[in-house]
Amino acid sequence: MSMADTAERPALRATSPKLDWAHALSSLRRLLNDKEDTGQVFEIMRALNGSSTAKGYLKLLETREGGRIAYERPEFSHRLMDDAWLDRLPEGSVGAAYRHFIRSEQISAEGLIEISRQGAPAVDEQHPYAWMGRRTRDVHDIWHILSGYHRDGLGEACLVAFSYAQTKGLGWALIAAGAAWRARSAKAYPYKRAIWQGFQRGKAAKWLLGEDYERLMAEPLEDARRRLNITPATYYDAIPADLRG
Repeated sequence: MSMADTAERPALRATSPKLDWAHALSSLRRLLNDKEDTGQVFEIMRALNGSSTAKGYLKLLETREGGRIAYERPEFSHRLMDDAWLDRLPEGSVGAAYRHFIRSEQISAEGLIEISRQGAPAVDEQHPYAWMGRRTRDVHDIWHILSGYHRDGLGEACLVAFSYAQTKGLGWALIAAGAAWRARSAKAYPYKRAIWQGFQRGKAAKWLLGEDYERLMAEPLEDARRRLNITPATYYDAIPADLRG
């Protein structure tokens, strides 16, 4: 292939540092109107989170086991779609809680992957930043388990605030701010405090993207929360489940 041929080919990038606020705000409006429109979450992430993904990858390399994890580049979604592996995880573990979570909610890692690919631009899938983006996507439901936030509207809002503290991705911050704005007139229960506490809990916790997730899945859930310094979600837990939508 000549240099001219190479120059004519479009560059495939794993992530873009450019912020597209207009697109992100448009997607946020759609998401706030329909919290089940998960595709809008990925639109917001693609618009605002590029630089944080790159920074997260570099941070991973600085952790004790991050070099090995980055070198091996495990696709954690393959484990999450392996029912036999999930069934072997011991009762009381992080993985057992995840197993119950996805089966009771009738969701799957495969479904999240499919949604994330809708409307996604072509990228170099082998690029380390692309892998880091997939890693962040694939552990989202594990963070539901670790944080104790459910899939109701408030739980998702609290978890995106938690995720912003962990990743510094502006997309997460935008969704959390939008949810807090939506809850501005609700006085009966501490919705906004619950979201703010989500950020505080994420900030206080150990950096979760540096974890060995196959090992973590076999760890007792409460032991994992203590080790990772994930404190109780007191404001969220104080709101009745039927009022968290």
